[in-house]
Amino acid sequence: MLKLTLLLLLFPLICFGQYTPGTTTFQFLNASSSARNAGSGNGLISIYDNDLGLALDNPALLNEKMNGQVQYSYGKYPSGVHYGNVSYAIHSKIGTFAPSIRYFSFGQFDETDEVGTVIGTFSGGEYAIGTSYSRKINEVMSIGANLSFLGSHMYRYSAFGLTGSFSGLLLHPNKLLCATFLVKNMGVLLKDFTENSASKLPLDVQVGLSYKLKHAPFRFGITGYQLNQLNNVYLDPLAKPTYDPLTGDTIPVYSPSIGTKIAHHVNFQVELYASKSFQLRGGFNFMRREQMKLLDHPGLAGFSMGMSIKLKKFNMDYGVQFYSKAGSIHSLGFSTSLSNWKKN
Repeated sequence: MLKLTLLLLLFPLICFGQYTPGTTTFQFLNASSSARNAGSGNGLISIYDNDLGLALDNPALLNEKMNGQVQYSYGKYPSGVHYGNVSYAIHSKIGTFAPSIRYFSFGQFDETDEVGTVIGTFSGGEYAIGTSYSRKINEVMSIGANLSFLGSHMYRYSAFGLTGSFSGLLLHPNKLLCATFLVKNMGVLLKDFTENSASKLPLDVQVGLSYKLKHAPFRFGITGYQLNQLNNVYLDPLAKPTYDPLTGDTIPVYSPSIGTKIAHHVNFQVELYASKSFQLRGGFNFMRREQMKLLDHPGLAGFSMGMSIKLKKFNMDYGVQFYSKAGSIHSLGFSTSLSNWKKN
């Protein structure tokens, strides 16, 4: 088990590349697919239970406990941009399937002429239609994959593509420790927005580890993401050295330390199982905090929190991700099993 876990953690090292911001499209694929994940900072990929929402991010999490489960999640940005998804799980002799639809709506925009006169409106949005599949290899190992068709529309422009994800999971026999690796957003563009565009899908290699304390109601998790990008720290390409007005000394362009580079790849999560029907959770994303905080008022930028309530026939999740003083992303999710609604 230990050797396999180390293998999963070392796997992404072969995929390192250079971070070039602004060169990828279909970024909505990186949005949280469930309110539970949102409340944990969008890095919850290593919890093996019966939550179908988590399996949309990591297909290896799909399992027979999700058979007949329906899940819907909705999220909203401060600007009015909103997103959501719906999915359904089916278990069979050859594995577990979960068809799903994801969408991301940018809302309505005013169309103006060259002098600023409004002459109409237009909308924009993106979507993914596909299915996930998982198969249990043995009692401690599962593998999963996802294949989706992508579409994006903005004004008169559109793009289409195919994307896939692959993941593997190791579950310790005591069910308390779970390790996973995930390669997401692989694929190709079938049609770009323009003939001169050179867009790429936002490939992301991740590894995750979670541990549930045996004698306490806590689960801790850590996820490494964007491991295919050696340096994902954003640096201003136009930045130049400056000079101290008092001493005249040269102030060099900022260069991140090794510790800062590592921290930009890590997401932390914690869940508190207060009871069988109520959970609290939180998360922290260092890169989000560094990129989104206001220097004078950093606030809770980079932090996330949420909760789950289990009712008689369905579960409800809520999550909030704090980006800056300007606003936060709120997510709400519902899930139920169709068997809960059958009459005896």
